[in-house]
Amino acid sequence: MKNLHSHQVFDQLPVREWVPSNMQIRQYAEASGDFNPIHLDDIYARQAGLGGVIAHGMLTMAQMAAMLTEWMGNEGRIGKLNVRFVGMVRPGDRIRLTGFIRARSEQTLICDLEALNEKDERVLSGIAHINLSSLD
Repeated sequence: MKNLHSHQVFDQLPVREWVPSNMQIRQYAEASGDFNPIHLDDIYARQAGLGGVIAHGMLTMAQMAAMLTEWMGNEGRIGKLNVRFVGMVRPGDRIRLTGFIRARSEQTLICDLEALNEKDERVLSGIAHINLSSLD
């Protein structure tokens, strides 16, 4: 397995699969204080035209951050994480979170990120700046 310092431009990031559950969405609502009924009440979400409950965008972003953190280990830290929520994530969706290294300098990897559902529809896109820890 490569260490973080040896990664180059166009190297793929690992894939993290995530299947959100109603329970996880409820737990996120409780932890975040975001009790918007589009995340918790299926009837309300349908009446709002969403076709059912959707996960919090920030929960999807947290899964992306978890993928990055697992990949980096102790060799780096997230210096910047910018994301755009481009699609809805529903309980039971199989989400693939991944990306690739777009650019690098001696101390930073710049990564393009995306999350796709099982229909290969993008639900999140973004960019991360990974600050590399010194080797000494």
